[in-house]
Amino acid sequence: HFGPGAQRHDAPPADAGEQLWLTYYQHIFNPARLKLKMMQKEMPRRYWHNLPEAKFISELSASAAERQSHMIDSGSSTPLRRIQIAPVSGLAATRRKSASEPHAHPPTLAALNAATESCRNCPIGQHATQAVCGEGPVDARLMVVGEQPGDQEDLKRRPFVGPAGQLFDQALLQLGRSRSDLYITNAVKHFKFEPRGKRRMHKSPSQHEAAACQQWLDHEIATVKPAALLALGATAAASLLGRHVAVMSESGQWFTRHDGLRVLVTLHPAALLRMPGHAYATAYARWLQDLRLALDRPPIAN
Repeated sequence: HFGPGAQRHDAPPADAGEQLWLTYYQHIFNPARLKLKMMQKEMPRRYWHNLPEAKFISELSASAAERQSHMIDSGSSTPLRRIQIAPVSGLAATRRKSASEPHAHPPTLAALNAATESCRNCPIGQHATQAVCGEGPVDARLMVVGEQPGDQEDLKRRPFVGPAGQLFDQALLQLGRSRSDLYITNAVKHFKFEPRGKRRMHKSPSQHEAAACQQWLDHEIATVKPAALLALGATAAASLLGRHVAVMSESGQWFTRHDGLRVLVTLHPAALLRMPGHAYATAYARWLQDLRLALDRPPIAN
């Protein structure tokens, strides 16, 4: 739409946003963090007349002690779940069923995917495009577990389709294997990132966020029933073994989970992509050996 140019009198006045700023300032003033001497050291009183918000400082400072006491007396608030996740109760009920019930099965992968999509047990799901669960045959002998979906996985809703996934496919091809024989998933089901311009840069999930996704990974394992698990990276290894794992020193080794499943730990392909050229070739060759170990039948647990 084109029209006549704007006139100078159409522009808002220079101080049109001042009232909004003053309201914002009063609401972000934190009495628990008030340090008057430090504040005056950074901004001496003789300069306060230049600040529109300075007129509120004396009033807000005087009431700080009372406001802080009120905050303490009020106690912590109870967080409200934004989305009630009905399938979770069903999953929990499945876990509680006794072993004497032979027909007690975990939900289907489709139901699991739907429940994961609406999960808000941690903040990641609020910002991701969609949940990315695993894919592959339900009766796969080997389940491959990575860290979390990346930018491409988040957009396409498929695990391991970005640069790291392409390197993984390349390695499988070298070993004469296909990902169609594997069930591939991630420990965390939503993409955690920080925006940088138009790009979304990967950000590692915290322990709390990985723990919030643990139930979904557990139910994937219960549904697929793999013979063994391959942990790609520290987050996946910690989720599968329930402890911190030093990937560099423990890679290429088999460990046994509490349920008897065997887990082989190795590097995440994204870690290889970040290596300098002189270290990449050696690390890649060792990584291929780890993958070959996992693809062969794992040793029986003691």
